[in-house]
Amino acid sequence: MNRVVPIVIALVLVAVAVRASTFIVDQRQFAIVFQLGEIVRVVTEPGLYFKLPLLQNVEYQDNRILTIDTPVTDRVQTSEKKNLLIDSFVRWRISEPREFRISFPGGERSAEERISTLVIDALNQAVNKRTVNEITSRQRSQAMEDIRVAVQTSVKGLGVEIVDVRLKRVDFVPEISDSVFRRMEAERKRAANEQRSIGAAESEKIRADADRQREVLLAEAYSAAQKVKGGGDARASAIYAEAFGQNPEFAEFYRTLEAYRTTFKNRNDLMVIDPSSDFFKYLRGSKPGTSSSTKGGSR
Repeated sequence: MNRVVPIVIALVLVAVAVRASTFIVDQRQFAIVFQLGEIVRVVTEPGLYFKLPLLQNVEYQDNRILTIDTPVTDRVQTSEKKNLLIDSFVRWRISEPREFRISFPGGERSAEERISTLVIDALNQAVNKRTVNEITSRQRSQAMEDIRVAVQTSVKGLGVEIVDVRLKRVDFVPEISDSVFRRMEAERKRAANEQRSIGAAESEKIRADADRQREVLLAEAYSAAQKVKGGGDARASAIYAEAFGQNPEFAEFYRTLEAYRTTFKNRNDLMVIDPSSDFFKYLRGSKPGTSSSTKGGSR
């Protein structure tokens, strides 16, 4: 029993090592081997292959013919200035896995978006120089081949091959000029009003944000000023307290003089107060500690 456990553990470790160092390529796939983020090998044939565990990883690509068939119908104008509704699809495949991976890091979705855009441009060019009769019958096959060649030329060097481009459906558009013009005018007005509304909303948003920032800045500045002022007042009070604490009698005399200066600042000031109150004690005699009974005759 004690000998079985090490054997089982050894077999498990071997299985894990084999699993980490091998990979299988299906006949429907390409395999790209990366080492530390760089492409070191491209496998195009199916089979069992080896890789360095932990250092290398494998990414797979489809090597079959793929189809781009969007439900959106393209509106194209012929050489006769007539509008057509054209529905098309594209068949393509990955021809060079390395170039494809470098050109389209996002994979097949990115490639399909790029190809779809190129097909629309090529379709417009092919239809713009042909009449309705030519695009629907006489030169339909030639137009599709022109589109395929144009797209293939545009994707040259990207690792993509355009196998075929087909026009599934070509329909006429009813040419009712007045209704079309009215619809276009209404659409442009709607778009303009929408843009104006968006601009007005953005303007209000910017103003509100600026006002808010202004209020915040003023509040912060006022808070900072009050803190500085409070610190200064506290420091001044401490200095006064320290200075007056050395001679309390002088401090009382100084404060009384300040009170006189404030009270009798203007000639028109009028006060109704008892002359014998403590407020006038320094005006009744030279010694502030003398009582009012001993200095009753002083004025």
